[in-house]
Amino acid sequence: MMANTRIEIINADITTLHVDAIVNAANSSLLGGGGVDGAIHRAAGPELLKECEEIGGCPTGEARITKGYKLPVKFIIHTVGPVWTGGTRNEADQLASCYRNSLTLAVENGVKTIAFPSISTGAYRFPVDIAAPIALREIRQFFQKNTSIKRVIIACFSEEVFDLYKKLAAE
Repeated sequence: MMANTRIEIINADITTLHVDAIVNAANSSLLGGGGVDGAIHRAAGPELLKECEEIGGCPTGEARITKGYKLPVKFIIHTVGPVWTGGTRNEADQLASCYRNSLTLAVENGVKTIAFPSISTGAYRFPVDIAAPIALREIRQFFQKNTSIKRVIIACFSEEVFDLYKKLAAE
C-alpha cells in the first residue's frame, strides 16, 4: 500500500526530531504534566507555557496548536487523549479524534512532516495493543483523503511499544 511509505515508526525522543510539527499528548489544561507532555514543555522553554495559558485548555479528543519555541519544530500540536477506564466510555473514539484533529490542524497550518507520540498509552493507561491499531488506521485513512502531509512519524518511547507498532504496521 502506497500510504504506508509515508508512515515511519521510530524509537526516539520526540523532542529531538526535526519535523514541521510534533504532537504533544497533553492534559486538558495544556499547562504541562508528566511523560511526553512534561518533556515537551521543558524542551520548548517557558514561552510555551505562556502561550498555552492564553489558549485556556483543550477538551479530550480535540487539538490546539502553538509555536515550537526552543524545539527544532515550527509547531507543537497539543491533543488531549482519553484516560483509559476499561474501554466503556468512548475511549477508542476519543483517541481516534486526537489523531484526526491533529492531522487536520497540521494541514490547516501547512505542515508537511509531523511526529506523534503513542497518545494516551503512558500515564493515561490506554493499552498500547488497542491504541496502536487506532493510530495507524486514522493516519492511513487520512492519507487516503489528503496528500499535503508527506510524512508521519510515530515516535515510540520504548522498545516494547516500537516493536508492537512495527509489527502492526507491517500487517
